[in-house]
Amino acid sequence: MFPISYEEPIFRPPSEGKSVLIQVTIGCSNNLCTYCDMYRSKKYRERNIEDIKTDIDKLHQYFSEMGYMPSRFFLCDGDALGASQNLLVSTLIYLNQKFPNLERVGIYATAQNMLDKTEEQLIELSGLNLNIAYLGLESGSDEVLHLIVKRNTRADMIAGSKKLMKSGFKLSIIAMLGIGGEKLSEKHVADTASIISEISPDYFSMLTTMSIPGTPFHKMIEKKLFRELTAKKMLLEMKEILKYIRPKKDILFRANHVSNQYPLGGMIPSQTNEMVGILESWIKATPEGIYPPKPSSM
Repeated sequence: MFPISYEEPIFRPPSEGKSVLIQVTIGCSNNLCTYCDMYRSKKYRERNIEDIKTDIDKLHQYFSEMGYMPSRFFLCDGDALGASQNLLVSTLIYLNQKFPNLERVGIYATAQNMLDKTEEQLIELSGLNLNIAYLGLESGSDEVLHLIVKRNTRADMIAGSKKLMKSGFKLSIIAMLGIGGEKLSEKHVADTASIISEISPDYFSMLTTMSIPGTPFHKMIEKKLFRELTAKKMLLEMKEILKYIRPKKDILFRANHVSNQYPLGGMIPSQTNEMVGILESWIKATPEGIYPPKPSSM
């Protein structure tokens, strides 16, 4: 039996599937994004450092008895980088002490988290093996960001991302297909391709926007205030975004989230043409008028 319990629901990126999860914060400090129901059942707060240390102690004993010491951890919940510097530093110091083979600690972040931390604070965190952050960009368009109540602008996303990477972090950026709907699709595509080109993160992924019952996004669709993209047009958006990214360095791309119709991956720009060709074949094979499935929950 796993030694610690979590205040559920709990989430982590697909690439952190082999990491041990530790809750440093509960919920999301924004929790207003129209499409998201991940943390709506939780009130945002920081956990007590002594409780976090107790979890780390239990994990150390558990893995010691197994004869295996993990080297990768992920700090939850939704935007744990927004926790106080003291809490994060104390957590990381203790984690490094208990797991001296620690190689990588990941964390979710928002543009506001990145901007609120000083460069010196971010360097301190990366020096303690907190070395990869995941940013839910969703879109490079200010119009789309305003529509979905992201509470950060395109300029915030760029400034925060560059500051984070300059401080020694790897950065993984997530964008959402269809998040601008029919009306803002072209703007979403153009501005997302250009912001990824400008930031040139280490990793870039796309997931498919899904209408989750109970969210403001779902209610907008029900009231016909928002027109969803078909499955075919979602693939077209992915193809066009990939086509127009002009990065300053190689970017590892993945579209392997459970929401995506098909898994796709490769390096931008060296494998962009190959990925675009695959997408064109999928687009050709996808019937008109088919919409992505609507889950009961995320």
